[in-house]
Amino acid sequence: MTAYVPPRFDPTRVPHLLGAFAPVSEEVDVVDLEVTGELPDALDGVYLRNGPNPRFTPIGSYLYPVDGDGMLHGVWISGGRARYRNRFVRTPALVAEERAGRALWGGLESMIMPDADQVGPELAGTLRDMPDINVVRHAGRLLALAESACPFRVDGRLATLGREDFGGALPAGITAHPKTDPVTGEMVVFCYGLEPPYLTWSVIDRTGTVGRGPTPVDGVERPMMIHDMALTARYAVLVLAPAFFDLDAAMAGGSLLAWRPEEGTRVVLIPRDGGPPRWASDEAFWVWHTVNAYDDGPGADAPVVLDYVQWSRLTVGGPQEDGDAVGGGLVRARIDPVAGSMARTLLDDSRVEFPRVDDRRIGRRHRYAALATGTGRVDLLPGEYDAVRWFDVERGVARVWPAGNLSVGEPVFAPGPGPADAPGSEERGYWLTFATDRTDGSSWFLVVPAEDPASGPVARVRIPVRVPLGLHGCWLPAQE
Repeated sequence: MTAYVPPRFDPTRVPHLLGAFAPVSEEVDVVDLEVTGELPDALDGVYLRNGPNPRFTPIGSYLYPVDGDGMLHGVWISGGRARYRNRFVRTPALVAEERAGRALWGGLESMIMPDADQVGPELAGTLRDMPDINVVRHAGRLLALAESACPFRVDGRLATLGREDFGGALPAGITAHPKTDPVTGEMVVFCYGLEPPYLTWSVIDRTGTVGRGPTPVDGVERPMMIHDMALTARYAVLVLAPAFFDLDAAMAGGSLLAWRPEEGTRVVLIPRDGGPPRWASDEAFWVWHTVNAYDDGPGADAPVVLDYVQWSRLTVGGPQEDGDAVGGGLVRARIDPVAGSMARTLLDDSRVEFPRVDDRRIGRRHRYAALATGTGRVDLLPGEYDAVRWFDVERGVARVWPAGNLSVGEPVFAPGPGPADAPGSEERGYWLTFATDRTDGSSWFLVVPAEDPASGPVARVRIPVRVPLGLHGCWLPAQE
């Protein structure tokens, strides 16, 4: 039998390693950043963002957005001034590659792993850690999150402290999109794996203690990819699209993920009190990111409303074969936990992604969703957007700020003073994001007023290095 030999890999031909996505290697600290406009006095804290950033030229394969080393970018704001710092998340694999001065692991599609002579017995034959997708803070822990593995803990200066398994209670880790209940302080997490149990969920209380350990979700009998979740007061909500892992195909040179639309998409409502899960199903669609969810009524059998960005199929990596035909619209699903049915309504058919709400509204009714969007340019890559869109779900209307030559990232809300449930609270604050100029590679931190977002930024902070287009972040107020 002839062993499979991966095809020759040319990283210079991978779009997501070029242009605004190209990785950077320099770690810098700069104070008193140049500001155009005026930073609001109300902003006092740090905006952090994580994203794929290979430390060395990749070998074997590179699949955006799931491959790459994590790099954290931080903008600290106080008293109308700003400073910046970026740091790699230093996993054992990255440290080993820094010693070697080159990449030793290949991407997920190539399955290249170093031997003991290269990295020692502990790392030999292992997959690399890739905490490169999201960053959150909970119970004093600052966590860089991977797709489905243990996160890595970092300190307030972004130095890596090590792998976090929550005192051994979550040895398999969590996924990159946990959800924290703003009322209870609980962080609800899930994890998928290649071996049974294929899907588990857990709860970490407001003190950082794992109150519910990994609990299998009955009814999941094959390994599958689930990127995000939503939360209501009663349920953890997961969308199980038909994207199945196929290790045999991957080892033979095929795709690690198989899209099987004939199996449809299922949504599982997992009662947070530990009751049996409730299921609903529909025709196949894919979800990278949810917007928010809530219980639509006080009764135990009340419907669940789930807002999310819908795609007609799974898309990763390079240009899409069908162009915009794969979708990317904002959709609302109404799920009946008793009948096991769901009804979907298209709220906005614009090409959008990276949706966020005011995090204080997680699990409760929200009015506004902010999303990265496109203005119709045909030269943007998948995952690249040149405008920000704010959709009002109560009125069914949108406001847009076209960013011109800037490619924008995920918008994150920094709330203003006052309680989250006060009328108009979602309009008191600022939306924050990184943006990179496609003409000269300069990067900026943008501050957009929530009361009039279409007017554009009230402040633009010049970042001293280019910030590659990346993934997810958070605003961390200084007083918390």
